[in-house]
Amino acid sequence: MFEMILLAPVDEVENLSDALYALDALSVSVEDADAHTPAEQALFGEPGMPPPKAGWERSRIVALFATEALARDAANLLQMQDFFAGCQLVAIQNVPEQDWVRLTQSQFTPVEITSEFWIVPTWHEPPAQAKQVIRLDPGLAFGTGTHPTTRMCLRWIAGQGAAGKSLGRVLDYGCGSGILAIGAAKFGAKEIDAVDIDEAAVESTRANAQANHVQLQTGLPDKAMGAYQTVLANILATPLRVLAPLLCAHVQAGGKLVLAGILDRQADELKAAYLPYCKLEVHDAQEGWILMTAQF
Repeated sequence: MFEMILLAPVDEVENLSDALYALDALSVSVEDADAHTPAEQALFGEPGMPPPKAGWERSRIVALFATEALARDAANLLQMQDFFAGCQLVAIQNVPEQDWVRLTQSQFTPVEITSEFWIVPTWHEPPAQAKQVIRLDPGLAFGTGTHPTTRMCLRWIAGQGAAGKSLGRVLDYGCGSGILAIGAAKFGAKEIDAVDIDEAAVESTRANAQANHVQLQTGLPDKAMGAYQTVLANILATPLRVLAPLLCAHVQAGGKLVLAGILDRQADELKAAYLPYCKLEVHDAQEGWILMTAQF
């Protein structure tokens, strides 16, 4: 395996990436060329949404090729193109063989939700203090327990269980990996609907529920039927605003609405969107994200 390393201005990142794939690159990654320096730039994207920009003002592009000959041929062709002006070939070098599965797995370790509640990949043993465990491996669907929004939702669920409060009938709207629905099942919910617009997420939720030995009803959003004691939605602020009437219509009298995927600066706009139906309050905050809840 050989990697080609390029430097490029942001305007040429997309052209270079497309050209590299056309020249038989196995993969192409884009990084901030100024990462870990004072010139480093934050470039935030959100799951399921297009990236805000193709790259950074100074982007480092790394392309993997099966052979050195393919990498060098690709470099020669790229340097002949008009769009390569302002770009730079940094290196073509051998990539040492590694156990990529083990390397990938090493990046994912058990995640603490509370001192007794943990998310644990299947290749790890649970911590000794863990009394409640969700087994979950990284996959295609969003939600592995590492993001602050997921941790806050799970912490809320665990808090309800610790306080002896029933979650009742639960709806996990936009279930992703199913982690919140599984968490609800672990803390006593008996009837749980987990729905998502993405069929891959529905399949992931079904598989993860089976692996954790919990019972869920899964499907597309039209499977959400009637009223629920607890409605969970860890999505993003924009769809949460649009979904306000639908989500609130699913909360029964005396029930609770739990929303996440919201930046702290978006609190007021979410409160305004939900004001015709309920009074949202900030319940938790972590790393610039907030958890908002309402009692009906």
